[in-house]
Amino acid sequence: MVKELEADLGIPFFRRSSKGMMLTPDGELFVNQARKILEQINELESMYKENRTGRQRFSISVPRASYISDAFAAFSKTLGKEKMEIFYQETNALQAVKNILEVGYNLGIIRYAAGYDKYFKQMMAEKGLKGELVAEFKYVLVMREECALAAMETIRFSDLQQYIQIAHADPYVPSLSLSAVRNEELPQTPRRIFVFERGSQLDLLTENPETFMWVSPLPERLLRQLRLVQRECAENQRVYRDVLIHRQDYQLTELDKRFITELTQSKRACITRKK
Repeated sequence: MVKELEADLGIPFFRRSSKGMMLTPDGELFVNQARKILEQINELESMYKENRTGRQRFSISVPRASYISDAFAAFSKTLGKEKMEIFYQETNALQAVKNILEVGYNLGIIRYAAGYDKYFKQMMAEKGLKGELVAEFKYVLVMREECALAAMETIRFSDLQQYIQIAHADPYVPSLSLSAVRNEELPQTPRRIFVFERGSQLDLLTENPETFMWVSPLPERLLRQLRLVQRECAENQRVYRDVLIHRQDYQLTELDKRFITELTQSKRACITRKK
């Protein structure tokens, strides 16, 4: 069977000699990839076996957004005593899509600028995904109470140049190059710290009054707790969308619906109130 596969692919996986066989570099690569595929198959088998035995499962990938995290915390309070596994990952839009198509996640929320709507809708149609708008908003600025920006009557892009921006730096738009997407982002500052984990971002904001960040509107509870201030920027007119995605043939579970209910309430409290 191995020889037939080697012949079909035109790649030798083993060096054969009188002393035995040794993997070639191509063979090592093939074995490693095959092992990963088998691990994923085992994970999927385990997941579905658990589902058949009555274990509930909820899985979602989301942008690094505090209003969504608040919804997830509220959702966790509604969980009963039955067996369940809950997976919640904060990541970018590309990984959220991969998690559904390749890893086995059921839900995702992707964030993108409204001007890129056609690219994401085309991608979802091609990959068999269904999308439903969760929220539409403009980014606000968030900084520590003691930051001089917080006391300004009007904040403009030029006012941000002397401060340190905390940024994600992982934009993604289907069919567009990374450089093209970055050129369309909000104005950059000379000093930036790239942090991909929301908890560390909030730690920086609370500890360093020279930092600021562009975010979707934060819950009032979090602003009070961390002594942060969120402000609008008069020149920022860029609209973003958070879209809930899942496979077109996927049927929402009771846990999914429960989370969506909490998400809707959190959106109303944080984002609708800003309009």
